[in-house]
Amino acid sequence: MAELEGLEFGKSDFVLLDEVNMEQFMENLKLRFEKARIYTFIGEVVVSVNPYKQMDIYGKEAIDAYRGRELYENPPHLYAVADAAYKAMKRRAKDTCIVISGESGAGKTEASKYIMQYIAAITNPSQRAEVESVKNVLLKSNCVLEAFGNAKTNRNDNSSRFGKYMDINFNFNGDPTGGHINNYLLEKRDIQEADTTSNNDRSNHRAVLSALQVIGFSEEEIDSIYRILGTILILGNLQFETDSESVQVVGLEAVSHIAGLTTTKPDNVTKSLLFRTVATGGGEVIEKGHTEKEACFGRDAFAKALYERLFCWIVARINAVIEVKDYNPVLHGKNTVIGVLDIYGFEIFENNSFEQFCINYCNEKLQQLFIELILRQEQDEYQREGITWQHIDYFNNQIIVDLVEQPHKGIISVLDEACLTVGKVTDTICLESMDAKLGQHPHYTSRKLTPSDKTMEFHRDFRIRHYAGDVTYSVEGFLDKNKDPLFQDFKRLMYNSSNPVLKEMWPDGQLSITEVTKRPLTAATLFKNSIVALVDKLGCKEPYYVRCIKPNEMKSPVLFDDARCQHQVAYLGLLENVRVRRAGFAYRQPYARFLQRYKMTCEYTWPNHLMETDREAVEAIVTQHGFQDDVAYGHTKLFVRTPRSLFTLEQERAALIPILVLFLQKVWRGALARMRCQRMRAIYAIMGCYKRYKVKAHFWEVERRFTNVRNMADYGKSVEWPTPPAALAQFDSITQQWRARQIVKNIPPSDMGEVRAKVAALGALSGERKDWGCGRPWERDYLSNVRDCPQTSSNFIRISKELRNKDQYNQVLFSGFCRKVNRFNKSTDRALFITEKHIYKLDPKKQFKVLKRLPLESMTGLSITAGVDQMVALHTSSQDDVLLYIQRGELCPNQDRIGELLGTLIDHFTRSVATVRGCWVETGIGFRLQRGAELKQAKPNFTELAWLSINCSQ
Repeated sequence: MAELEGLEFGKSDFVLLDEVNMEQFMENLKLRFEKARIYTFIGEVVVSVNPYKQMDIYGKEAIDAYRGRELYENPPHLYAVADAAYKAMKRRAKDTCIVISGESGAGKTEASKYIMQYIAAITNPSQRAEVESVKNVLLKSNCVLEAFGNAKTNRNDNSSRFGKYMDINFNFNGDPTGGHINNYLLEKRDIQEADTTSNNDRSNHRAVLSALQVIGFSEEEIDSIYRILGTILILGNLQFETDSESVQVVGLEAVSHIAGLTTTKPDNVTKSLLFRTVATGGGEVIEKGHTEKEACFGRDAFAKALYERLFCWIVARINAVIEVKDYNPVLHGKNTVIGVLDIYGFEIFENNSFEQFCINYCNEKLQQLFIELILRQEQDEYQREGITWQHIDYFNNQIIVDLVEQPHKGIISVLDEACLTVGKVTDTICLESMDAKLGQHPHYTSRKLTPSDKTMEFHRDFRIRHYAGDVTYSVEGFLDKNKDPLFQDFKRLMYNSSNPVLKEMWPDGQLSITEVTKRPLTAATLFKNSIVALVDKLGCKEPYYVRCIKPNEMKSPVLFDDARCQHQVAYLGLLENVRVRRAGFAYRQPYARFLQRYKMTCEYTWPNHLMETDREAVEAIVTQHGFQDDVAYGHTKLFVRTPRSLFTLEQERAALIPILVLFLQKVWRGALARMRCQRMRAIYAIMGCYKRYKVKAHFWEVERRFTNVRNMADYGKSVEWPTPPAALAQFDSITQQWRARQIVKNIPPSDMGEVRAKVAALGALSGERKDWGCGRPWERDYLSNVRDCPQTSSNFIRISKELRNKDQYNQVLFSGFCRKVNRFNKSTDRALFITEKHIYKLDPKKQFKVLKRLPLESMTGLSITAGVDQMVALHTSSQDDVLLYIQRGELCPNQDRIGELLGTLIDHFTRSVATVRGCWVETGIGFRLQRGAELKQAKPNFTELAWLSINCSQ
C-alpha cells in the first residue's frame, strides 16, 4: 500500500504515524483531505472524510481493482473494507457487519450506498435472474427509504432522520438471496416547518416512483401512499377556531378532502378532530370535546403518526419482497449474512430534545460495542492467550450507558415512571425526579444541582457528560414524545377506512373503547429494546468499521475545520484505536484454522503433518517463510503483527491453489475415467448377452412362423416376417431372398420369361395402375392364337412366317389388334406386331399388309395412363410417335394387355443388349421411369419373382 501512494499524500494508515498523538493524527488527516485522499486506514477501520464533491473513485475500474484483493494491497477505500467483509463471510462462512458511524452530514448514507453498490457489483458473476432481481430490489430500497426517511436540514442536505440496519443474506456461492431491514426511531418532524425544495425534485420523484415499481409496489399501493402524503399536507394547514364554548374546524372543505383521501366519512373525520371518546370506570362511553389547544395537539399527533405508520409499512413491504424464501440449510448450504448499519451520528444542537437524547444514547451503545470488540476484547484476548504487550488505557462508557438504561434508576426508567403516574405530571416534575435519583451520578447534572452554571435554565435543562462531550438537553416535550400522544379515535378512524392499505397500517384501531388493553410501551423503552437487540445482533458478527468525519459546517470541499474535526476524532475514539493497533497484532487465528488454510505452503505440513501438535506445524510454516520475528504464539492462537506477513502467505497460497486444483482434478478425473470404463465394460457385456438373446429369439420366431408353410396354399406369402434386430437386418434380407430362390427354382424354364416380364411391369408401374393383367397368363402373340382370333389367326401365321424369313427375327414380343388414332382424332383398325427387331403396323383388312416397319431400337419411350383404358403411345427417335388403343380379343373381353406390353418391352430391353439408348415409361399422372444409357444385365428380384410365380400358379 505504501508503494501505491507517495509520501506527499501522508500516511495511508494511522498505525504508521511516527508518534501517536492528536497533533500528528490531525496533521495527517488534514493533509490527506487537502490531497483529495478522503479515506485512511486504522488497521481494518476506514476513516472517511466527507469531500462535499463528486469524486471519480467509484466506477467499474475501481471495483475491479479491489475485487478479491487483500485489505492492504490497494490504497484505503470503502471498497477495501466491503471486500474484506465479503471475503471473511465467503471464505470462513462467518457472519460479518459493517458499522458506519459519524455525526449528521459526515457522509454515512453515501458510504452505505457505495458499499451496497460494491457488493452488488462483485456478486452473481453468472448473472442468474433471481439473484439479479434480489440485488436490484436491495439497491432500489435505498432510494425509497431515503425519500421517506431523510430530510434537508441546516447541517445536511440529505440527513437521515432514522436509523437503518440491513442484513443481506448470501448462499454458499456468495450470491445475495435476500435481506431484511430494521429501522430505528423515525424522527417526528414539525409539520409546520416549510419544505425546502431543490432543482432535482422532479428527477428524484421519478426515481422514487420507478424504485417503488421495481420493488413490487402495486398501483393501488402507490396511490395509497400519495393519498396519505396528501392527507398529512392538508392536516398541516388545518386550523381551528373557538365559537362560544365549542371548537370548530376552519373550512370544512379540508375535512371533506381528508375524508376523500382516507376513504372515510367526513362526519367521522370531524368527530375525531374535535372530540375524544373515553370510557368511565363503569363502562360508560362519553364524548369529551377538545379545547383549541387540544385539537391542535391531536391534529399534529395524527399527522406525525400517519407518516410514521406509512414509513414502517413501506419498510415491512420491502422486507416482504426481499426476505429469503424457501430456504433449506440441507439443500442450499449455510446461509451467511453481511449487515450494514447506517445510523444517525452523535448530535449536539443549540436546543437538544428527546430525539437527540435517543440518538446520543444509541451512539453510546455503539461506542460501547466498539470498546467491547476493538479495545477491551483486544486486550483481554492478549491476556487470555499469554501474549506480552503494552496495556492501553481507554475510557469505558458503560457508566454512561447505565445512566440512561439502568432499571429503576436510569433516565428512561424515570421517564416511564412519570408517564405511567396518574394525575398531572409535567416535564418539570420529571426533571425534579431525575435530579433526586441521579444527582450523585458523575456524568449527570442540572441547573438545580449546579446553580452557578448559567448555561442551563432552571426547571428545564439537564446535562449528560457523553463520551463525545457534554450535551445539554431541554426536558420540554420529553413526556409527550415518550408516551403515545395519539387519541384512540384516530386509530379507529383509520382502521375503519375502506382503503385496505390504511386498514393494514392501523391494526390497533380494531379495539373498541371499552376493551381493556395493556398500556403500550413508551417510545424510549421501545427504542432502548430495539437498540439492545441491534447491539446483540452486531455483537455476534465479525465487525468492520467506517468512521465518518464532517470537515466543516459550510459544506465546502476545501475547508478543514481543525477544532470541529478534532472533536469528532476524540469522541469517535480513533486515537485509542490507533494505540491498540500499534501495540497489538493485526491478525490472529487458531492454530488449526491457520494450519488448514496455509499448510500447502510448507513441505512439512502438506498434505498432513506428522508432528505432535498443530502449534508445531504452524511453527514449521512460519520458520520456512522467515516470519519468526513478526509473530507471537498464544495458548491456542497464532498472532501476526503486520499485515505484510499475512499478505505474503496469501500470495503464495493463491499461487499454489491452481496447482493443487489441477492435481485434484487429475486424480478425480482418473477415478471418474476408471469408473466410466468399468461401467462401459459392464454395459458391453450386458449388450453382448442381450444381442445374442435377440438373435436366438429372432430365429426361434422365424422357425415358429414358417414351420407349416409347405402345407399352405400360398407357400407362406401371407405370413409376415418378424422384425429382425439391428444386427440381423442384412442377414434377414438375404434370408428372405434365399426363401424366394427356393420358390423360384421350382418354376419351369418355359415360364421364366413371363415371370420376368411381370416383375418388370410390377417395378415400372409401382402400383400406379390398379389392374395390369398380373393374375392371368400372358400369351404375347395373340394374333397367332386361334382361341383369341379364330377367323384371322391362319392368315397372320402365314404373314408372320414371311416376315420371319425376310427380317430374320427369332422372337415375337407382342401382337394384337388395335385402333390407331391420328392427329385429326380419326381412328382406324390396325394390328400391332412387335419382334425383337421391328415394330410392324399391319392392316388386318388387307391380309395383314405391312403398312409401317420401325426398327425396335428406334423406340425411345412408352406412355400409358393410370386408368383402365388400353391407350398407349409409342415414342420413337424420329419423333414419328404412334398412338394406339389395344383391343381385347375373344379369350377374355375384359383383359388388360397394357401391363403385358409394358413388361415384355422392358424385359426385352433389359436382357437383349448390354448397352442401349435411354428408354422411359411415363404414366398419365406424372409417373416416369427413366432407364439410363448404360443398362447392364439386371439381376432378378427373387422376392418379386417368388410372389409372381405363386400368383401365376393360382
